[in-house]
This record gives sequence, structure tokens and C-alpha cells, in this order.
Amino acid sequence: MLFVFSAPSGSGKTTIVKEILKQYPEFRFSISATSRSKREIETDGKDYFFITREEFESKIKNDEFVEYELIYDNNYYGTLKSQVDECLSKGECMVFDMDVKGALSIKRIYGDKSLLIFVKPPSKEAIIERLKNRKTETEETLKKRIARIDFEMAKIGEFDYVVNNDDLQTAVEEAKKIINKYYIKEQK
Repeated sequence: MLFVFSAPSGSGKTTIVKEILKQYPEFRFSISATSRSKREIETDGKDYFFITREEFESKIKNDEFVEYELIYDNNYYGTLKSQVDECLSKGECMVFDMDVKGALSIKRIYGDKSLLIFVKPPSKEAIIERLKNRKTETEETLKKRIARIDFEMAKIGEFDYVVNNDDLQTAVEEAKKIINKYYIKEQK
């Protein structure tokens, strides 16, 4: 099963996904590829696969992505088919942390092997505040992320489940309940 968490940037989906991965260490995390520069706190192969724009465009031409998008600061982000297909062929579960368009692409390609979970923030203002507090955005990318909020929130009805992130621990518990409907841990 592919568990896909999505929401506008700043909604808390990454924090929830990290908690889910602690609870289900046997799950594999989908590491996206990107053409953007690595931030100081990030690790190649753990946070993203950092590749050059030329390498990314070559992989697009070779149809190596399940989904990709050219977004913030003209950088590509995408999910490598090889990673997803390998996981499914081994009968493993994979967890995704991605934008709304990417999530909908996963659903189109993998159908009932995927479960889309939208992380709903308390408000648009809460997202904006979180983005500003992260201090990882330029003024321009911050504006672009804010401009996408309404578009992404409008897609909420296309998701299988919605997790309200008014309180982080409650949101994590809600996400675990959803996952447990589709996944039973093997007893050791």
C-alpha cells in the first residue's frame, strides 16, 4: 500500500509523516528527487535526491518519474518510478510526503494501491505563520507557496481521508487509525 500525505506547505504533513515512520519503522519513505539546492539541514538520499536540472530533465525524457512538477524558484520535484515499483514488487508499504498535484498523480497511476490523506491545517493564517517561522524561504518563494494554498485546499474533496491538524498528537493518532484500517502489523 502507498500512503500519500499531502497538504499545502506549512500544514504539518512532514511532521506527521516523521511520526508515522517512527511508529511503523518497516514502512519505506518515498524520497523525492529535486533540482533545487540542498539546505544546510538536509541530507542527500535521505531528505531528497538532489540532482542537477540537466539530470532531472534527462529523467523526464526517459519517463522515469511517476510525477514531477516545476515549482518554487523554477525547481523540479518528482517521484522516481523505480523507487515505487521496487517497493510494491517487494510487498512493502511506502509513505509519501508530497504536494497535492503529485498525490493525485500517484492515485491516477496506482489506483487502489494508494491511499491519499490530506492534512488540513487549522487555517490559512496558521500556514502562513508556520512558513514565516521556518525561515527557509526567500520572500519570493514564500509568496509562491502562499499563492498555492487556495488551489491545494480546493482539492481536499479528491482525497480518501482528511486529517485535521489542529493538534499534532491528535492528528498523528488520526493518521495511525487510518493506516491501521489498511495495514496490520505482523506479530513477532
